[in-house]
Amino acid sequence: MTENASSTESSTARSTEFSTAQTEDIETMSYERAREELISVVTKLETGGAPLEESLALWQRGEALADRCERWLDGARTRLEEVRAELTEDS
Repeated sequence: MTENASSTESSTARSTEFSTAQTEDIETMSYERAREELISVVTKLETGGAPLEESLALWQRGEALADRCERWLDGARTRLEEVRAELTEDS
């Protein structure tokens, strides 16, 4: 194996080692639960002191939680717009 290929494999192995955040459960969370956990994650990251690997996992989970919250809000906004349009049509 060449040094370059070995370096690439080693780099890939390291990047998967840091992908330890569990995110599978986030898709079933309510907006409120995802928001509460996101606040907790942000607080932990802001206080610092966590090892690098844990910080990366927290960041990854935080990104997934923020995405979930944003999709919930986008869905609510869309639904409100639909209701407003229906009310305007009925008037």
